[in-house]
Amino acid sequence: MKYLLKNANVFLNKTICQKDIFISDGKIVSIADNITSAETDVEIFNMSNCFLFPGFVDVHVHLREPGFSYKETIKTGSLAAARGGYTDVCAMPNLNPVPDSVEHLQEELDIINRDAVINVHPYGSISVNEEGQILSDMDGMAENVIAFSDDGRGVQRDGLMKDAMLKAKSLDKIIAAHCEVNELLKGGYIHDGEYAKTHGHRGICSESEWGQIKRDIQLANETKCKYHVCHVSTKESVELIRQAKKDGVDITCETGPHYLVFCDKDLIEDGKFKMNPPLRAEDDKLALIEGVIDGTIDMIATDHAPHSAEEKSRGLEKSLMGVVGLEVAFPALYTNLVKTGVVTLEKLVELMSLNPGKRFGIDTEIAEGKFANISVWNLDKEYTVDPDDFLTMGRATPFDKMKVFGECVMTIVKGEIKWKN
Repeated sequence: MKYLLKNANVFLNKTICQKDIFISDGKIVSIADNITSAETDVEIFNMSNCFLFPGFVDVHVHLREPGFSYKETIKTGSLAAARGGYTDVCAMPNLNPVPDSVEHLQEELDIINRDAVINVHPYGSISVNEEGQILSDMDGMAENVIAFSDDGRGVQRDGLMKDAMLKAKSLDKIIAAHCEVNELLKGGYIHDGEYAKTHGHRGICSESEWGQIKRDIQLANETKCKYHVCHVSTKESVELIRQAKKDGVDITCETGPHYLVFCDKDLIEDGKFKMNPPLRAEDDKLALIEGVIDGTIDMIATDHAPHSAEEKSRGLEKSLMGVVGLEVAFPALYTNLVKTGVVTLEKLVELMSLNPGKRFGIDTEIAEGKFANISVWNLDKEYTVDPDDFLTMGRATPFDKMKVFGECVMTIVKGEIKWKN
């Protein structure tokens, strides 16, 4: 496969400049002002008015296989990711069987090798069956997992989390933590704020998140492991992580697109607004945005979590937690953060590609000699988000019916076009 991408606005060295890119045998051969080719087997694309970004990396997705293929499959989820401009996604381990051993992990790897449209990197679980009692076979799985997580559940036992961090340190792997103190949940399912009080819903307090982050920061400081906080949603969490970075803790964190755009004032009685952690208060949203601006928040991950239509049709109280985001993340963030002047386009690309790639060891750079992992966008395209057009099997997203700018016109993975509009 040989491609010549002409007249593109290319993200190079954290700036955007107009260049041509020649791709052959999976790799970027040359980047220059005006490339011509006399070869007959080269497919030429005029990329005028298009922007070429390094492929996006989502370190937090749920592809639901094995075990829950009625919600999503690795094939449908990875195709949705390609449409959203992602070349790499990291698949969370709350599956059946949980990837807690070499044997169980192999079941997931076999499906990835057979069906994945883009690069899919599996997580291994921290504990056996994600039950928080016994460490998983971290040694056995280490070479085939991107990191370790018990996502969907907070690790309640301090001793187990410390043991996991020590083991991860010895393996040079990341512990990615879903931070949640079970005893503080008290049956809550949305944020313990004004909407919950006004409408008679049971709330989830902010301390259920930041309380466990505080514990984990202390453990990470003791063990010196690489520690990553999943889906940060509260202002207290942001401040704890900001201080931990100042103190030299090896810590990074992510937040989701929905936490940067919505707050609990935007809630309606619909399962498409129910996720874990929940949409917090407006001052939490503003603290997250400030954390993005000052670098406290390193990356944006969708926590793409598809469910069946029936599972999301039960309102705020009884719908399952989780929303989809792969196909709408960049347009929603570009529209709500870049076009409004909150962050620059270059900053958004760092949050969605360079930073997660650097932390999780995924090379995303557009450079000569590198694999061609490229996301191509028409930023002028305006449209209304319609979940019925999604490629994911999930339909529940709070961005439903939002007018956005930005359409992915091509995604190239290792030199092969995996999505083209």
